[in-house]
This record gives sequence, C-alpha cells and structure tokens, in this order.
Amino acid sequence: MSVLRPLDKQPGLNTATILLVGTEDALLQQLADSMLKEDCASELKVHLARSLPLPSNVNRPRIDLIVFVVNLHSKYSLRNVEESLHHVDATFFLGKVGFLITGAGREGHCSIHQNTVVRLARTYRSPLLFCDLEVEGFRATVAQRLVRMLQICAGHVPGVSALNLLSLLRSSENPALEDV
Repeated sequence: MSVLRPLDKQPGLNTATILLVGTEDALLQQLADSMLKEDCASELKVHLARSLPLPSNVNRPRIDLIVFVVNLHSKYSLRNVEESLHHVDATFFLGKVGFLITGAGREGHCSIHQNTVVRLARTYRSPLLFCDLEVEGFRATVAQRLVRMLQICAGHVPGVSALNLLSLLRSSENPALEDV
C-alpha cells in the first residue's frame, strides 16, 4: 500500500498539478475542463482519480494539491473519500488538501448530511468548498478558486504559502468546531 506524499517527486518548472479524487467521473472531467480554461501563468495539470492509492507503476508529476469531491447524493462517494484519506501522508494536510461538496442545491434528495462533510474537513484541518458542479456558472467559479489555490500550493504566488492560505481560509470561518 503506497501513501501519497507531497515531496515524492521534484517540482516541475512553472508547473502546478492538482489531483481531483471522487466517484463522479463526468462531473470531475467537467471541472477539470473548466480549470484548464482559466487564465494561469503556470502550466496546469489536472489528474483525476476515482480513489486512492494511485497505481504505483504510473509515471506522474508531483502533486501540489489534492481535492476530495463528495457528492451529497451518494453515500458511496463519502465512503470512497474516507477510505482514500488513509493513503495520504499527514504532511499533505499542511495546506495541500481540500474538500469540495457538490449536490447541496437539492438538499431534500441528499443521502449524506452536509455537516458530516463539514466535520470531516475540520477533522483534517482542510478547506471546504461548496459547488453544484452540474451548474456551469458555479463550476466555472469554483474552477477559478481551485486554480488560485493550486498556484499558491505549487509555490507560484510570491509571499503566500499553502500554510498562509490555510490560515487565511480558516480565519474566515465563522462557527467553531463545537457548534457543528
């Protein structure tokens, strides 16, 4: 069993790589396409995976940011993310992991309560984004945010590190962990 570590590979020159992990192949591909349309000074690479661990025989670049995508309409989606988290080295959680909830727009049809994923993100001290990936406008907005987060995590934004980003995102949260 291989654990994904942030410094397994040397960084590519002016390259930023994100790994999107989730069970919704079509939605992940649409999000990846939206990200690649964004104006970015770095060369963007977007990799998709249904789950972790990644195959060990695949030649891949260094991963700068991992985003776990949870669909609130699928208990399998949450279980898949929870199992995949065990294959990520603890140092990734120093600002290089995020969670994205999709499907919150139709909350009446949800199989998973939103607070379950909020608690998961807080447990791993990682940022949480909400987006209905089926809506193009929302998908474009979250793609823009993810590209900006990725540039920071890859070290391409002078004066801002992944840890700075994490503390900035955390300070904007309102409720305390006990309130959830």
